[in-house]
Amino acid sequence: MTTMPLFPPPTTVNGRPIRRRRSELSTPATNVKMMAKAAASDADLVFLDLEDAVAPNVKDVARTQAAEALNTLDWGDKTRAVRINGIVTPWFLDDITDVVLNAGANLDVFIVPKVKSAADVVFIDTLLGKLEEKAGLVVGRIGLEVLIEEVEALSDVDAIAASTPRLEAIILGVGDLAASHGMRSAHIGTSAHYPGDIWHSARSRLIVAARSNGIDAIDGPFGEFRETDGYRTQATWAAELGAVGKWAIHPNQVTVANEVYSPTPEEIERAQSVVSAMRAAEAEGEGAVAIDGVMVDAATARIFETVLTRAAVNGQI
Repeated sequence: MTTMPLFPPPTTVNGRPIRRRRSELSTPATNVKMMAKAAASDADLVFLDLEDAVAPNVKDVARTQAAEALNTLDWGDKTRAVRINGIVTPWFLDDITDVVLNAGANLDVFIVPKVKSAADVVFIDTLLGKLEEKAGLVVGRIGLEVLIEEVEALSDVDAIAASTPRLEAIILGVGDLAASHGMRSAHIGTSAHYPGDIWHSARSRLIVAARSNGIDAIDGPFGEFRETDGYRTQATWAAELGAVGKWAIHPNQVTVANEVYSPTPEEIERAQSVVSAMRAAEAEGEGAVAIDGVMVDAATARIFETVLTRAAVNGQI
């Protein structure tokens, strides 16, 4: 007989801290005012962007300003992240080196774009460990999230998700993935010509890989930032499949993401009722129990466990 776990869940998975990631807010590291606003926002995670949001001729400025923001702004209980440039670019080494040596003590996560294989992630993990040593930090303190935005990465997503204990999340990067996929038009969120969700297969594959390895699955950006209903729809689709959060490219998307990826009070109450009834039934040696005319067994109750897990991570219970 399956014994249901106690709640709240453990504070670590695979040796990594469990973090709220309902909303991951993108902020260009070239804009000091926007970084300050992001630090004061309701986003669970803020990442200072050194990659796509920064022109090549100001990469050095952005890197310096990102470190300064990490060291001086009040981030509250947010997860503090930096998206560096990809490993094949001329900026990658300076990005990861300068940020760790100058602000590593105030950084929680690096977000790494355009990986293509598990070997890419292992390389970054190894380099990061040496930089942590040099900076006098605990090796392994800084976590990793990687973007799945190349077809090679999507093909290797299971190995990538299992590549290193430092990895905390994988993100569906729909913009570059559309180009890598050979799609005929940009699909950073929607397609007017494809029947249904054009990213359903990729989302599902990424989420299965993440869940199989005990890490978080994060849905990628929705480009039409004024189209709140469209963002909510995409976030809901991903949440239904098992994603735990979504990128926000504009502050007005944060509230929607936090709402979509938080169980409602009614869902929490229902889940607590089912879990309690199932535990009582197990204590009596029963494998199933009728609740409001519906037969619930341990397999069914696992769905409600997921609701309570998310609520506990979010601080709702």
